[in-house]
Amino acid sequence: MKIVNYSGITKPNFIFLHYEMTSLMLCKSQVLSASTRCTLSSWKKKNWFMMRLKYSVSSGTLSSTSVMSSSSDKVSKDQRDRSNSPLYTHPSLLQMKNERIANRAQIYEFLRGIGIIPDELDGLEIPVTVDVMRERVDFLHKLGLMVEDINDYPLVLGCSVKKNMIPVLDYLGKLGVKKTHITGFLRRYPQVLHSSVVVDLAPVVKYLQGMDIKPIDIPRVLVRYPEVLGFKLEGTMSTSVAYLVGIGVSRRELGSVLTRYPEILGMRVGRVIKPFVEYLESLGIPSLALARLIEKWPHILGFGLDEQVKPNVNSLLSYNVKEKSIATVIAWYPEIMGIANLDMRLQNQMENFDSLFGFNAEDFGKIIQRMPQIVSLSDEAIVKHVNFLQQCGFSSEQVGKMVVGCPQLLALNLDIMGLSFAYLKNTMKRGLDELVAFPAFFTYGLESTVKPRHEMITKKGLKCSLLWLLSCTDEKFEERMSYDLIDMEEMEGGNSSFDMNSLMEPRSDDESASDYEEDDRDSTYYV
Repeated sequence: MKIVNYSGITKPNFIFLHYEMTSLMLCKSQVLSASTRCTLSSWKKKNWFMMRLKYSVSSGTLSSTSVMSSSSDKVSKDQRDRSNSPLYTHPSLLQMKNERIANRAQIYEFLRGIGIIPDELDGLEIPVTVDVMRERVDFLHKLGLMVEDINDYPLVLGCSVKKNMIPVLDYLGKLGVKKTHITGFLRRYPQVLHSSVVVDLAPVVKYLQGMDIKPIDIPRVLVRYPEVLGFKLEGTMSTSVAYLVGIGVSRRELGSVLTRYPEILGMRVGRVIKPFVEYLESLGIPSLALARLIEKWPHILGFGLDEQVKPNVNSLLSYNVKEKSIATVIAWYPEIMGIANLDMRLQNQMENFDSLFGFNAEDFGKIIQRMPQIVSLSDEAIVKHVNFLQQCGFSSEQVGKMVVGCPQLLALNLDIMGLSFAYLKNTMKRGLDELVAFPAFFTYGLESTVKPRHEMITKKGLKCSLLWLLSCTDEKFEERMSYDLIDMEEMEGGNSSFDMNSLMEPRSDDESASDYEEDDRDSTYYV
């Protein structure tokens, strides 16, 4: 007899044994079957389980069909019911979208309540709760940013305090940017809070140091021009630097130039720097002289060519500054190209001189050519110097002639001028007429030049004009002292003025424009 019914769970690797039962076992099986028939019948009625096994010897496969009991059906039904319960239901995409819309509406309502306009935040990932947004706003307030600042750049509200703001601020602090400068820094360039320290900020700082900007000057550069942190290394920065080197700016001066005026790094060569350089060259400034001028005063590149430079050049020409002298005026006093309303200032200054001396337009043009800084002198300073000269005994007409010949008289230290005049009158025994003929006497150092030279000619018993005595270098004066007679041709000469060639003289090894100090222009950029 074969067993055809068996209950159990089969596995692919389980081997079922097929064997013939002995007669003794068969009898026992029949007894057991009789005694348990009621029980099996009861099981069938209660549907506990029934499994049929089919064994195929030829194919070696095993298939089974399970008919679950009522208990199993009940468990399955409970599971289905629980799976349909809201507790286990995943929210639909529509539900999630509606929740996001509701949360954003609450956040917008909160922002409008404190005066922030959230319209530009549409499409930007923002916090899911009002509490997190309140934390960001409070943190920005602690940094000194007001509601107006946030409205100027509302996208800053998309920056996480822990993931974005704090790492960036820590990095800036390590570089040396002071807390007192952070507020102004962020107002100028709030986009920095979106930056990655490793990917965005650190490479720019490394590039600046590669341009010979000293680590101690990095904070100064960043505070003055924070936008530099958003530039690409191989973009505007590299091309502007390469162009400056190409026109003659010394590589060793780049650190100084960029530290004093880092805005150069953001200037496009084709649109800004090159047209500016070419225009100044067309006025008569040699390229080498222009390169030296940029090294000494790089701020000149920040003047708008069409907005400031060209209009100011036209103003100078209209006030009788000769065209051939424009290059000298710019090279001597480059700030004149950036003066706002220069035409009005020239007009006021000319009227002032006319009231003091009766100058005509031609005289005023000569004064500008010989000292373009005169346009920036205050009326009070001019009047003080005029009064001093009149107290020395000069007439108004003589003072006017002296000012035309040497307008620097109106900008010298009055105390030093007093000492020089006393020495000339009491020791040198010179008259006022000699000063009228050579007013530049006041521009020479009393102890370094005037006294030593006067003593030398006194010992030799020579008599000469102030022009012959002073209008030469020390080396030239030593040569003159070897003459037996004074060459009258050498006594003829003009007043000292700016020499364009001085910009193109080769520098000594220890001379550098990098030796600069903090000045008023730079300090105005700090908060």
